[in-house]
Amino acid sequence: MRDIENKLIVRSRISELKELLLEFESQCEIQLILAAELIVATLMNGGKILICGNGGSAADSQHFAAELVSSFSKNVRRRAISAIALTTDTSILTALSNDFSFEKVFMRQVEAHGSSKDLLIVISTSGKSKNCLLAVEQAKNIGLKTIALTSAGAEVSKIVDISIEVPSQNTQHIQECHMITYHILSEIIENAFLV
Repeated sequence: MRDIENKLIVRSRISELKELLLEFESQCEIQLILAAELIVATLMNGGKILICGNGGSAADSQHFAAELVSSFSKNVRRRAISAIALTTDTSILTALSNDFSFEKVFMRQVEAHGSSKDLLIVISTSGKSKNCLLAVEQAKNIGLKTIALTSAGAEVSKIVDISIEVPSQNTQHIQECHMITYHILSEIIENAFLV
């Protein structure tokens, strides 16, 4: 009985994702290209990329930064791309959470590391994470461009320059589309910096 239930889960989740991917492609293709172009322009002008998110999105921000600093494709030779995940320094995260509030953990880092030449990417499945919203507000205050990877109708979409909204409210599928998003962005960005 459990074997049948497990097969149904597997088939159901994969079927849902297949349908969502087609919808995601048709609704977000232009935003993906615009985001890639904005990131490339930022880097060409000597800026860097700051990336943040919570939970699984924190892991995604680190993954995305690693693809840019290291290399998305092993057989491609290019210079390292300046990208910082604001989710990795436990001393900063715990100090800010303890001394201020967790809502300010990304905002303060944007203030510390960001300049008007840079770009902030926030990854938020809900699109309403207070620490991501405050990071975007801080970025805007000092002149950074901003991009959000989020869900349909997200609050963060109203305040960023470009929003890539996965047309779903299912957290797992939003996260799966976010991974595809930053892999596509990484490939386009990398192609712009080939040796």
